[in-house]
Amino acid sequence: MSRKQGEHGEGNYKASREYNEATKKFVESGRVEEAAREAAPHDAAEASQMAKAEADGRRRAKEEDPALTRRGDADSTGTPSTDRSAEQGSAPKPGQGGR
Repeated sequence: MSRKQGEHGEGNYKASREYNEATKKFVESGRVEEAAREAAPHDAAEASQMAKAEADGRRRAKEEDPALTRRGDADSTGTPSTDRSAEQGSAPKPGQGGR
């Protein structure tokens, strides 16, 4: 298997750079809140389906993302800075699946 010049191992620097630039442009566009509202569940059934999918993904995860539990990332109420705080209590930790 040949490697493209400038790429090492599993890295694809061009694709990574393009993704980072597109992400920055999207964030700066001011459309993040709108996209978040559109991605939110529209009813209880959809919310349940999304929670199940997240729990299934977490069961397969090697470990919890340390950024979700890192100290200093909470606001003055103690709430983590991610919007995932509500789901964290309902999903099993990796290796602790309820089945």
